[in-house]
Amino acid sequence: MFLLNDRVALVTGASQGIGEAVARSLAEAGASVVLADLNTSKLPAVQAGIEAAGGTTLAVGMDVGDPDQVKAAFQQALDRFGRLDILVNNAGITRDGLAIRMKPEDWDAVLRTNLTGAHLCAQQAISPMIRQRWGRIINIASVVGQMGNAGQANYVASKAGVIGLTKALATELASRNVTVNAVAPGFIATAMTEKLSEKAVEQLSARIPLGRLGTPADIAAAVVFLATEEAGYITGHVLAVNGGMYMA
Repeated sequence: MFLLNDRVALVTGASQGIGEAVARSLAEAGASVVLADLNTSKLPAVQAGIEAAGGTTLAVGMDVGDPDQVKAAFQQALDRFGRLDILVNNAGITRDGLAIRMKPEDWDAVLRTNLTGAHLCAQQAISPMIRQRWGRIINIASVVGQMGNAGQANYVASKAGVIGLTKALATELASRNVTVNAVAPGFIATAMTEKLSEKAVEQLSARIPLGRLGTPADIAAAVVFLATEEAGYITGHVLAVNGGMYMA
Protein backbone atom coordinates (compact mmCIF):
# COMPACT_ATOMS: atom_id res chain seq x y z
CA MET A 1 0.00 0.00 0.00
CA PHE A 2 0.84 3.67 -0.41
CA LEU A 3 3.24 3.18 -3.29
CA LEU A 4 3.94 5.95 -5.79
CA ASN A 5 5.93 4.05 -8.41
CA ASP A 6 6.05 5.82 -11.79
CA ARG A 7 4.62 9.02 -10.32
CA VAL A 8 6.32 12.40 -10.61
CA ALA A 9 6.01 14.90 -7.77
CA LEU A 10 7.04 18.54 -7.45
CA VAL A 11 7.61 19.90 -3.95
CA THR A 12 8.07 23.61 -3.29
CA GLY A 13 10.20 24.75 -0.37
CA ALA A 14 12.02 21.44 -0.62
CA SER A 15 15.41 22.51 0.76
CA GLN A 16 14.66 22.02 4.46
CA GLY A 17 12.12 21.26 7.15
CA ILE A 18 8.72 19.95 6.11
CA GLY A 19 9.49 20.28 2.39
CA GLU A 20 12.63 18.20 2.66
CA ALA A 21 10.85 15.52 4.69
CA VAL A 22 7.99 15.41 2.19
CA ALA A 23 10.39 15.09 -0.74
CA ARG A 24 12.31 12.27 0.93
CA SER A 25 9.12 10.40 1.84
CA LEU A 26 7.64 10.71 -1.64
CA ALA A 27 10.90 9.36 -3.09
CA GLU A 28 10.89 6.48 -0.61
CA ALA A 29 7.38 5.63 -1.80
CA GLY A 30 8.70 5.40 -5.36
CA ALA A 31 8.03 8.81 -6.90
CA SER A 32 10.51 10.83 -8.90
CA VAL A 33 10.76 14.19 -7.14
CA VAL A 34 11.34 17.69 -8.45
CA LEU A 35 12.92 19.72 -5.64
CA ALA A 36 11.97 23.38 -6.01
CA ASP A 37 13.15 26.23 -3.82
CA LEU A 38 14.10 29.89 -3.98
CA ASN A 39 17.19 29.10 -1.90
CA THR A 40 19.08 26.66 -4.10
CA SER A 41 22.16 26.39 -1.88
CA LYS A 42 20.70 23.55 0.19
CA LEU A 43 19.10 21.62 -2.65
CA PRO A 44 22.22 19.67 -3.69
CA ALA A 45 22.48 18.04 -0.24
CA VAL A 46 18.80 17.04 -0.30
CA GLN A 47 19.16 15.77 -3.85
CA ALA A 48 22.28 13.77 -2.99
CA GLY A 49 20.60 12.17 0.01
CA ILE A 50 17.57 11.06 -1.98
CA GLU A 51 19.63 9.74 -4.89
CA ALA A 52 22.00 7.88 -2.55
CA ALA A 53 18.95 6.00 -1.31
CA GLY A 54 18.01 5.08 -4.88
CA GLY A 55 15.62 7.92 -5.69
CA THR A 56 15.35 10.07 -8.80
CA THR A 57 15.34 13.87 -8.52
CA LEU A 58 15.56 17.14 -10.38
CA ALA A 59 16.51 20.36 -8.54
CA VAL A 60 15.12 23.67 -9.81
CA GLY A 61 15.37 27.20 -8.51
CA MET A 62 12.03 28.94 -8.25
CA ASP A 63 10.43 31.93 -6.57
CA VAL A 64 6.84 30.74 -6.20
CA GLY A 65 5.58 34.31 -6.27
CA ASP A 66 7.09 35.02 -9.70
CA PRO A 67 4.82 33.75 -12.52
CA ASP A 68 7.68 33.54 -15.04
CA GLN A 69 9.93 31.55 -12.71
CA VAL A 70 7.08 29.21 -11.83
CA LYS A 71 6.26 28.57 -15.48
CA ALA A 72 9.92 27.93 -16.32
CA ALA A 73 10.44 25.52 -13.42
CA PHE A 74 7.36 23.47 -14.28
CA GLN A 75 8.48 23.31 -17.89
CA GLN A 76 11.85 21.96 -16.72
CA ALA A 77 10.03 19.25 -14.80
CA LEU A 78 7.89 18.31 -17.79
CA ASP A 79 10.89 18.34 -20.13
CA ARG A 80 12.74 15.95 -17.81
CA PHE A 81 9.96 13.55 -16.83
CA GLY A 82 7.21 14.09 -19.40
CA ARG A 83 4.47 14.22 -16.79
CA LEU A 84 3.49 15.66 -13.42
CA ASP A 85 1.28 13.70 -11.04
CA ILE A 86 1.70 15.32 -7.63
CA LEU A 87 2.16 18.92 -6.54
CA VAL A 88 2.95 19.77 -2.93
CA ASN A 89 2.61 23.49 -2.25
CA ASN A 90 4.81 23.79 0.81
CA ALA A 91 6.84 26.98 0.30
CA GLY A 92 6.05 29.54 2.98
CA ILE A 93 7.47 32.46 4.95
CA THR A 94 6.59 34.46 8.04
CA ARG A 95 6.86 38.17 8.80
CA ASP A 96 5.29 38.30 12.23
CA GLY A 97 4.09 41.42 14.00
CA LEU A 98 0.99 42.89 15.58
CA ALA A 99 -1.60 43.92 13.01
CA ILE A 100 -1.65 47.53 14.19
CA ARG A 101 2.04 47.91 13.31
CA MET A 102 2.33 45.54 10.36
CA LYS A 103 4.16 47.05 7.41
CA PRO A 104 2.45 46.76 4.01
CA GLU A 105 5.54 45.08 2.57
CA ASP A 106 5.41 42.38 5.29
CA TRP A 107 1.74 41.72 4.54
CA ASP A 108 2.37 41.58 0.79
CA ALA A 109 5.44 39.34 1.04
CA VAL A 110 3.67 36.67 3.09
CA LEU A 111 0.51 36.65 0.96
CA ARG A 112 2.58 36.60 -2.23
CA THR A 113 4.63 33.57 -1.20
CA ASN A 114 2.14 31.56 0.83
CA LEU A 115 -1.09 32.09 -1.10
CA THR A 116 -0.34 33.57 -4.52
CA GLY A 117 2.55 31.11 -4.85
CA ALA A 118 0.25 28.15 -4.22
CA HIS A 119 -2.17 29.47 -6.82
CA LEU A 120 0.53 30.03 -9.45
CA CYS A 121 1.98 26.55 -8.96
CA ALA A 122 -1.45 24.93 -9.09
CA GLN A 123 -2.16 26.75 -12.36
CA GLN A 124 0.91 25.16 -13.94
CA ALA A 125 0.09 21.71 -12.57
CA ILE A 126 -3.54 21.63 -13.67
CA SER A 127 -3.00 21.23 -17.43
CA PRO A 128 -0.76 18.15 -17.35
CA MET A 129 -2.91 16.57 -14.64
CA ILE A 130 -6.09 17.11 -16.66
CA ARG A 131 -4.44 15.59 -19.74
CA GLN A 132 -3.49 12.55 -17.69
CA ARG A 133 -6.89 12.49 -15.97
CA TRP A 134 -5.04 11.88 -12.72
CA GLY A 135 -3.47 14.26 -10.25
CA ARG A 136 -2.91 15.17 -6.65
CA ILE A 137 -2.51 18.73 -5.42
CA ILE A 138 -1.65 18.93 -1.72
CA ASN A 139 -1.39 22.32 -0.07
CA ILE A 140 0.37 22.83 3.24
CA ALA A 141 -1.88 25.05 5.34
CA SER A 142 -1.55 25.58 9.11
CA VAL A 143 -3.48 25.15 12.33
CA VAL A 144 -3.37 28.93 12.75
CA GLY A 145 -5.26 29.29 9.49
CA GLN A 146 -8.09 27.46 11.25
CA MET A 147 -7.92 28.94 14.74
CA GLY A 148 -6.11 32.29 14.35
CA ASN A 149 -3.02 33.49 16.20
CA ALA A 150 -2.03 36.85 17.62
CA GLY A 151 0.86 38.58 15.90
CA GLN A 152 0.45 36.66 12.67
CA ALA A 153 -2.40 38.35 10.82
CA ASN A 154 -0.60 38.05 7.48
CA TYR A 155 0.40 34.42 7.96
CA VAL A 156 -3.03 33.43 9.31
CA ALA A 157 -4.76 35.15 6.39
CA SER A 158 -2.47 33.42 3.90
CA LYS A 159 -3.06 29.96 5.35
CA ALA A 160 -6.81 30.49 5.69
CA GLY A 161 -6.68 31.51 2.03
CA VAL A 162 -4.84 28.30 1.18
CA ILE A 163 -7.70 26.34 2.75
CA GLY A 164 -10.22 28.27 0.65
CA LEU A 165 -8.11 27.78 -2.48
CA THR A 166 -7.98 24.05 -1.76
CA LYS A 167 -11.77 23.77 -1.65
CA ALA A 168 -12.28 25.88 -4.78
CA LEU A 169 -9.77 23.85 -6.80
CA ALA A 170 -11.18 20.57 -5.49
CA THR A 171 -14.61 21.56 -6.81
CA GLU A 172 -13.22 22.63 -10.19
CA LEU A 173 -11.04 19.59 -10.80
CA ALA A 174 -12.97 16.66 -9.33
CA SER A 175 -14.56 15.71 -12.65
CA ARG A 176 -11.07 15.28 -14.13
CA ASN A 177 -9.93 12.83 -11.44
CA VAL A 178 -7.65 15.43 -9.85
CA THR A 179 -7.97 15.67 -6.09
CA VAL A 180 -7.00 18.73 -4.09
CA ASN A 181 -6.47 18.55 -0.35
CA ALA A 182 -4.65 20.42 2.40
CA VAL A 183 -2.58 19.31 5.34
CA ALA A 184 -2.77 21.68 8.30
CA PRO A 185 0.25 21.17 10.56
CA GLY A 186 0.23 22.23 14.17
CA PHE A 187 3.45 23.42 15.77
CA ILE A 188 6.26 21.46 14.12
CA ALA A 189 9.91 21.25 15.15
CA THR A 190 11.55 23.03 12.19
CA ALA A 191 13.87 25.97 11.60
CA MET A 192 10.91 28.29 12.27
CA THR A 193 10.41 26.92 15.80
CA GLU A 194 14.13 26.56 16.59
CA LYS A 195 14.14 30.27 17.42
CA LEU A 196 11.78 29.67 20.34
CA SER A 197 13.13 29.45 23.87
CA GLU A 198 12.96 26.20 25.82
CA LYS A 199 10.29 27.74 28.03
CA ALA A 200 8.22 28.75 25.00
CA VAL A 201 8.43 25.22 23.62
CA GLU A 202 7.30 23.83 26.99
CA GLN A 203 4.36 26.23 27.02
CA LEU A 204 3.40 25.24 23.49
CA SER A 205 3.65 21.55 24.28
CA ALA A 206 1.36 22.03 27.27
CA ARG A 207 -1.37 23.24 24.86
CA ILE A 208 -1.09 20.09 22.75
CA PRO A 209 -3.00 17.01 24.01
CA LEU A 210 -0.30 14.67 22.68
CA GLY A 211 2.22 16.69 24.72
CA ARG A 212 4.85 17.40 22.06
CA LEU A 213 5.61 19.39 18.96
CA GLY A 214 5.17 17.50 15.73
CA THR A 215 7.98 16.48 13.42
CA PRO A 216 8.39 17.02 9.67
CA ALA A 217 7.99 13.25 9.29
CA ASP A 218 4.49 13.49 10.79
CA ILE A 219 3.49 15.89 8.02
CA ALA A 220 5.26 13.93 5.30
CA ALA A 221 3.33 10.78 6.19
CA ALA A 222 0.03 12.62 5.74
CA VAL A 223 1.15 14.04 2.39
CA VAL A 224 2.23 10.65 1.08
CA PHE A 225 -1.14 9.15 1.99
CA LEU A 226 -3.08 11.92 0.21
CA ALA A 227 -0.87 11.44 -2.86
CA THR A 228 -1.68 7.76 -3.25
CA GLU A 229 -4.30 5.88 -5.23
CA GLU A 230 -5.84 4.80 -1.93
CA ALA A 231 -6.80 8.42 -1.16
CA GLY A 232 -8.60 8.85 -4.47
CA TYR A 233 -12.02 9.45 -2.89
CA ILE A 234 -10.80 12.28 -0.68
CA THR A 235 -10.91 15.82 -2.05
CA GLY A 236 -11.50 19.28 -0.63
CA HIS A 237 -10.41 17.99 2.77
CA VAL A 238 -8.19 19.65 5.37
CA LEU A 239 -6.23 16.98 7.23
CA ALA A 240 -5.25 18.31 10.65
CA VAL A 241 -1.90 17.02 11.89
CA ASN A 242 -1.64 19.00 15.10
CA GLY A 243 -1.49 16.57 18.03
CA GLY A 244 -5.05 17.48 19.00
CA MET A 245 -4.25 21.17 19.51
CA TYR A 246 -7.29 22.22 17.48
CA MET A 247 -10.26 19.98 16.80
CA ALA A 248 -12.70 21.42 14.28
